[in-house]
Amino acid sequence: MKKGVLYMLGSTLAFALMQICVKFLPHIPAHELILFRSIVSVVLSVAMLQKLGLPLLGNNRKVLLMRGIFGTTALLMFFYTLQNIPLASAVTLQYLSPIFTALFASIFLKEKMQVKQWLYFGISFAGVAVIKGFDERISLTFMLIGICSAMFSGMAYTCIRQLKDTEHPVVVVLYFPLVAIPVMSVLSYFKWVTPQGTDWLYLLFMGLFTQVAQILMTKGLQSGIANKMISLKYIGTIYALGIGYLLFGESYGLMSLIGIAMVIAGVVLNLWKKRVR
Repeated sequence: MKKGVLYMLGSTLAFALMQICVKFLPHIPAHELILFRSIVSVVLSVAMLQKLGLPLLGNNRKVLLMRGIFGTTALLMFFYTLQNIPLASAVTLQYLSPIFTALFASIFLKEKMQVKQWLYFGISFAGVAVIKGFDERISLTFMLIGICSAMFSGMAYTCIRQLKDTEHPVVVVLYFPLVAIPVMSVLSYFKWVTPQGTDWLYLLFMGLFTQVAQILMTKGLQSGIANKMISLKYIGTIYALGIGYLLFGESYGLMSLIGIAMVIAGVVLNLWKKRVR
């Protein structure tokens, strides 16, 4: 469990760094960003698996493929909401994913949950809403797309947990770019923006941070109870607040501090809740 916590904390930090890279590339279409990060990921994953002497396509290919499809769908929807509604609203909707993960894990993986754990999820999500704010002006369509993104993320995380005894984490990660590259290549054919200058550097680091984040997240999910491990994603909000303050001079009021406290409280309470056997 302790290693799982460290893996998830490292993963959320790496994801936060990846988001910084994306923030510096607003002129590059979302599907093109996903294509570039997937290319970096597939190159690194194949090299790592060959060095380890492991089969590239794994054993449980059906679930691996489902993980790739769900993950790609979730990311595309998330990026789509990022481009069409305020960032705060898109991120807040995406943080529904731990709730879907807990739901799917309880159904498909038979991981038992207590009523109090749902309360803890509610505390964390409420904290995220307080920190980020929620724009009531967004349309019902984009709200539903954001919720569906969180749902598909929950499906992907549940698949990762199901693969814990059969697949190496890098094999699990590999299936994301295997699905994403052909899909995003088609989309990029119809809409392409050629990166310029430092864009290439940001794209490279975006791919590297994504690879690290995916591997650490996979290890974290495979080393602990899914509904507890994925709740640590809420810490990403705190990372974002800290990075925003250090790099962009963003200041935070009392409500933001209250929100941070709520996120931490919900995560810690859920993390230390005794497992129901």
